[in-house]
Amino acid sequence: MSSASARVLVVDDNREMATTIADSLVDRGYDAVAAVGGRDAIARLEGEPFDAVVTDLRMPSIDGLAVLGASRRLDPDRPVIVMTAFSAIDTAIESIRQGAYHYLTKPFKTEELGIFLKRALDENRLRREATSLRTTLKQRFSAANIIGGSAAMRAVIAVIERVADANVPVLISGDTGSGKGVVARALHAESVRRAGTFVPLNCAALPESLLETELFGHVRGAFSGATSDRAGLFVEADGGTLFLDEIGEMPLGLQAKLLRALETSAVRPVGSNREKSIDVRIVAATNRDLREAVAAGSFREDLLYRLDVVSISVPALQHRREDIPSLLGHFLGVARERHPQSPVRTFDSDALDALATYAWPGNVRELAHTVERVVLLASGPEVHRSDLPDAIGKGAGRADVAFRGNVIPIRDVQRQYAAWALAQFGGHRGRTAHHLGVDGKTLAKWLSDKRGEPSDAQDDDSTA
Repeated sequence: MSSASARVLVVDDNREMATTIADSLVDRGYDAVAAVGGRDAIARLEGEPFDAVVTDLRMPSIDGLAVLGASRRLDPDRPVIVMTAFSAIDTAIESIRQGAYHYLTKPFKTEELGIFLKRALDENRLRREATSLRTTLKQRFSAANIIGGSAAMRAVIAVIERVADANVPVLISGDTGSGKGVVARALHAESVRRAGTFVPLNCAALPESLLETELFGHVRGAFSGATSDRAGLFVEADGGTLFLDEIGEMPLGLQAKLLRALETSAVRPVGSNREKSIDVRIVAATNRDLREAVAAGSFREDLLYRLDVVSISVPALQHRREDIPSLLGHFLGVARERHPQSPVRTFDSDALDALATYAWPGNVRELAHTVERVVLLASGPEVHRSDLPDAIGKGAGRADVAFRGNVIPIRDVQRQYAAWALAQFGGHRGRTAHHLGVDGKTLAKWLSDKRGEPSDAQDDDSTA
C-alpha cells in the first residue's frame, strides 16, 4: 500500500474544520475520515483500522493528548500528527514527548500537512518492513531451523541456545562443508544482537594486506589507491556479529591486531592514529586443530584462549547419517524452487540407499550440491541410482567398502582405507594425511604395497 492511499482519521471538535481537512487529504489520494471530538475519534480507533491520525490538541472533555494515548495503546507504531494554536506550543511539545510524530501550528497549509503525513507513513512502512525482515531472518536462521534430529546435532543446538545471548566469543570447529556457517548464523539469530548486522569474512580468501583493511578499514591516502575512507567490517558489524571463517588461515601479524581489537573493543583504521570503539561479538570457525597450529607456531596461543571461550564442534555428515533423509528433503525443496522446470519429485529406494551409505567427504555441502545436480539432470520424477554421480551411485565412496566380503588382514584394511581416503581428496596426500591425523611418512607407509613400494599417488609438491 502506498502512503497516498492510506486511511487517515482527522479529529477536530469543529465539524467543519475536520471535514475540510479530511476533504483536502482525499483530494491528495488519501482515504480520510472526519471525527468530531475526542470521544468519537477513540470509538472509531477502537472499531476501525487507520494508518495515521491527525488530531487537534485542544478539545473539550477528551483532548488530543487522550486521542494520542488511545492511538498508541491500540497501535504503538501508528503515526499521529497534532494540530494546535500558537498559544498551546507547550502542550504540542508535550505531545511529542508522548509519541506524536509532529505538530503543526494553526493556521497551516494543507500542502504542509500532506508533506509531513507522507513522510510519517513512509517511515512507518520502512520500520514495519525492517521488523518483518528481522523476523523472517530469525525464523530462517534460528537454531530451531537447523536440520537434524541426531544426538550429535541436538547437542550442537543445545549449546547454541545456551550461549546465544552470552556476550563472549565462540569458536566453531568442524570439517569443511559440515555447516559451521549455519551454526554461526543461528548464534546471531538467537541472540539479543539479532537486530544488528551479521558480517561474514573468509580469512583464507584475501592476502594479508587486503584482509587488514577489510577488517579494520583505512583512511584516505593510507596507501596507493585509497582514494576515500573505508570503515571496515568491524565497524560494519558494530552492535552485531562478525563471523571470521577459516580463522586458522589468518597471518600471524594480523592475529596480533585482532587480539588487540578483542582486548580493547576498539579498532584503528590503516593509516589512522585514532581508535574507534566497537561493540562486536566475534564468532570464529576453523577446520584445523588450532592447538596443533599453536604448537607449530602458526597460530597465537593468546588469541586461541581469547577466541575459545565457548567451543562448538559440528559433526561430519558421516557421523550423523540419521539426518540424511531430512537434509535430502530440505535440499530437494530448495533445488526445485530454484529450478521449477525440473521434473524431479523424489528418490527411489535404491538411490536413497546409495545416498545413505556414501561417506560424504564434502559433508552437507556436498550433499546439497549432489541434490541440485540430480534435480537439474534427472529426466523423470523419480531419481534412480544411475542418476547419481558415479562415486555415489557405484558405491565407490562407501565408507564400509573395505569390510565387505571375506575377513582380510588388518594391514590390507589399513591400506584400502588409506587409498579410499586419498581418492576422496583427489590424490592430495597432504590434505589426506591432515584429515587422517597422521604425517606424510605414515600415510606413505599405509599406502605401500606388499613389496613396500609406494602406490601411485600425487606427492605433496604437486598438489599443494
